[in-house]
Parts: sequence; C-alpha cells; structure tokens
Amino acid sequence: MTVVRISAPVAACIALLCVAPVSARQANMTFFVTSVGLGKGADLGGLAGADKHCQELAQSAGAGAKTWHAYLSTQGAGAVNARDRIGKGPWMNAKGVVVATSVDDLHSANNKLSKQNNLSEKGDVINGRGDKPNRHDILTGSTSDGKAFPADKDMTCKNYTSSMQGSVMLGHNDRQGTTDDEAGRSWNSSHPSRGSEGGCSQAGLVSTGGAGLLYCFAVN
Repeated sequence: MTVVRISAPVAACIALLCVAPVSARQANMTFFVTSVGLGKGADLGGLAGADKHCQELAQSAGAGAKTWHAYLSTQGAGAVNARDRIGKGPWMNAKGVVVATSVDDLHSANNKLSKQNNLSEKGDVINGRGDKPNRHDILTGSTSDGKAFPADKDMTCKNYTSSMQGSVMLGHNDRQGTTDDEAGRSWNSSHPSRGSEGGCSQAGLVSTGGAGLLYCFAVN
C-alpha cells in the first residue's frame, strides 16, 4: 500500500479551502436567531447580557467583526424600542437571503421573515410548530411595530433580569400559531409567556414552545 504524505502547509491550505466558503458566507451575515438561549429563562442579564450573547454566537460563526444587538424592547424609565437599536439594515441571513432592507421594511408585510429564512448563526432552521421540540417562541418584549410596551404591565420579565414570576412578549419565528390570525403569524409580538412554573423561567418558556432564543441584528 502506498502512503501519501502531505506536508503541514499543504494540509493547512486544504483545510482552509474546505471551510472558506461557509466562513465567507457567514462573515457577511447580518441577521440570525440564536441557536441556544442562556438557559436562565428570560433573565439575560439585561440588554447588555443579551447583546453579549448575540456577539459571542456571531463570533463563533465568523461574523464577530460586526457589532450585534438583540432585538429587545425595555419598559419604564428610559424605555428602549427594539427597532431603534438594531441599525438601519439591510439584513441578510447565513445563506445570503435578505430578510429586510430597512427598519420600516422589517416591520411591514413585505419582510422575508419565515421559518426557512430565520436561520441560526450556524445556518440551521429553528424548530417550529409541529417539530419536536417546538422552539418557535422568540423573546422580544415588543409591540408589533417594534416598540416598548407601557410600564403598567410587565412584558419584559423586569427588563430581562428575572427568571421568576412574570411575563415577556414573544414572537413566532416560524410565523405560525394555534390560530391563523395576525397575532399567530407575528414574528415579534404574538403572545406573552406563561406557565405554571412562571412565564420568565426556562421551564415556563419551554412549556409554551420556546427555549429563550433571541433575534440578533448587526448594527453596522
């Protein structure tokens, strides 16, 4: 048997050629759904912790040179609108599909958000309604136009610092709900979290079809 020996530099070049197409594609990515949550329900460590999670996952996929923010609104004093913290667009997924050209387009009926387009940082489809387990509930804390809710009712699990009793507004990543109406099809404002374990807990989020996942957008 003939053994072909490959020098280290040549082996390195071959390895680079094998991964370059995927890395190059993901390096241009400007939108993704997190493949995993932080595991603490809606306690993300506030907006800073959520942004850090987006940044770290983007880094792992080769897109860490950009600045990433989670699509989340906050309530109360100094309330923040999700739509105001994600840049101007356009936004493209890991496979090069432009899901929205601008903030207004993102919040219009013309966006291209769907189960097949709302991919993780790895380029994977996120489980939706009918899949096991269903993971389509995405934390947003936002109204359908990407703005903060009034402070009279907690819709952000205390601005993403609580995994106890409470609630957070969720969107349907696959645009499907138990009812075929505007709320059921909403990617960012479908229904509040709930559950006997507490709507802010990891178990509570899982019980209604989620996993504490986030939408992440490149702001530059």
